[in-house]
Amino acid sequence: MKIQTRAFGEVDIDDQKIIEFPEGIVGFPDLNHFTLIFDDEKGRDSIQWLQSIEEPGFAMPVMNPLIVLPDYNPAVDDEYLQPIGGIAEDGMLVLVTVTVPIDIERLTVNLRGPIVINTETRKGMQVILDDEKFEVKFPIYKILKENKDKKEKEGE
Repeated sequence: MKIQTRAFGEVDIDDQKIIEFPEGIVGFPDLNHFTLIFDDEKGRDSIQWLQSIEEPGFAMPVMNPLIVLPDYNPAVDDEYLQPIGGIAEDGMLVLVTVTVPIDIERLTVNLRGPIVINTETRKGMQVILDDEKFEVKFPIYKILKENKDKKEKEGE
């Protein structure tokens, strides 16, 4: 399937790469089908885009939370995840939304509202955590910069 996106132009989407969100996502309950788009050169260890299939003008920046918080492991009740087929440890993808402000040094991720995807069923949902130890606006600019500097130093 081909869709014309605002951010990426025309993109060819493999039907096997479509993720269904039966309940939509917070703020967009009517958007139920998405795909993940990322820069092949940077891989999945950078910002990716959760691109809507229904609304090609809507793409949300997301990333793997372990990049900025290696011990991120929120507790989510298995029963809560039943609409997406439950979750097995090796069949789960967790992403967090990224907020990109004008001042890039204020870049944050939402650790309180992770997106959980069952990779077997290709269904996902956004979970809202009650645990206040997870910030809604967790600053990540310095962490990403330190990670980049460390990689560059190791590459020398």
